[in-house]
Amino acid sequence: MKIKKNDNVIIITGKDKGKKGKIAKVLVSQNKVIVEGVNIMKKHQRPRKSGEKGAIKNIEMPIHASNVKKL
Repeated sequence: MKIKKNDNVIIITGKDKGKKGKIAKVLVSQNKVIVEGVNIMKKHQRPRKSGEKGAIKNIEMPIHASNVKKL
């Protein structure tokens, strides 16, 4: 892969087309990357203990490496 961690990239296809960000993690075996602030999904977390509240967290999901372009 030609893309490495901390590279600045732009998304060239998909719902986040045109957004820019920095690569947080590279998943070489899956040929995917995680870009900061792009492809955000909501994850619902159940309470683990009694008295604890559940939460909705925003997490960054992987995007295929062919959908990003190095700046």
